Amino acid sequence: MNNLDSAQHSPASSEALSGTVIGLDIGGTKTRGVRFQNGAPVSDESAGSSNVQNVSREQAAANLAELFGKIGGGEIDEVYAGAGGIDTEEDAQALADLIAPHAPGAHITVVHDSRLLLAAGGASAGVAVIAGTGSAAWGKNDAGEEARAGGWGYLLGDEGSGYWLGREAVRHSLRRMNQGLEPDALSRALLDSCGVEEPGKLIAMFHSPDTGRRFWAQQARLVVEAADAGDGISKAMVEQAGRDLADLARQAIRQLGMDGPVILGSGLGMNVPLLQEAFKAKLAEDGIVDVRILQQDPVFGVPRLVAEQRRS
Repeated sequence: MNNLDSAQHSPASSEALSGTVIGLDIGGTKTRGVRFQNGAPVSDESAGSSNVQNVSREQAAANLAELFGKIGGGEIDEVYAGAGGIDTEEDAQALADLIAPHAPGAHITVVHDSRLLLAAGGASAGVAVIAGTGSAAWGKNDAGEEARAGGWGYLLGDEGSGYWLGREAVRHSLRRMNQGLEPDALSRALLDSCGVEEPGKLIAMFHSPDTGRRFWAQQARLVVEAADAGDGISKAMVEQAGRDLADLARQAIRQLGMDGPVILGSGLGMNVPLLQEAFKAKLAEDGIVDVRILQQDPVFGVPRLVAEQRRS
């Protein structure tokens, strides 16, 4: 399905960029690709994840083949891909090698997906915070110095992410069980979503190979819905997520010696007002007030990044 009719993109992002550029935003659940012709998006398609931290190398290759089959091959000048878990040159090269057969002769750049977010927010310098399935902050100052915070993955971090909220909902339900309390509204919603009758069954389900971080990240919506309905514990979880994400931003800001802008994006960051308010309030305590909520999808930051790369 072509998503161009519903896609939001900034005219400024299409500034005189010649040639054919493929922008890829590779998440834990899907890979989104946009074909830009002279800076303007002409095709927008999606396939399954091609992030080898979430799927096998074989599945990643198959999903990329599907995506390029939809978006078209032919003459491609550049491919610019953002993906989670790109922490080393080896990580970037491994993904570039999977992309290369679909864009022969093209210049391929692979970066951490937070770079796309900053560019999509209209900034060349600042800090971008991802709040989706996982969480991370990345920034760059005017001198070109870079800084990262978080992005360690769900076993070591991902505070404030969808996975974190889903896990907290499970932990909350198990604590109530240990205290001899009946499931509350959040626990009941979680049990219904998981298809189990009582909280004790969540333990085996959580550790089962049949569920993964994406499944539990999807349960974050239950916490958000309960918070919006007035549940105090759920509200506290969402607000804590916002504060944890702000801490990631503050770490990157301090390393870079700047005070903004800070751009918050991805699924939770763009769509949960309660989390956004807590995020802004925490940063305001440090005098960081240039805080922006991303208004377009990160992949639309690719033209800006390619233009900057060509100028450098």
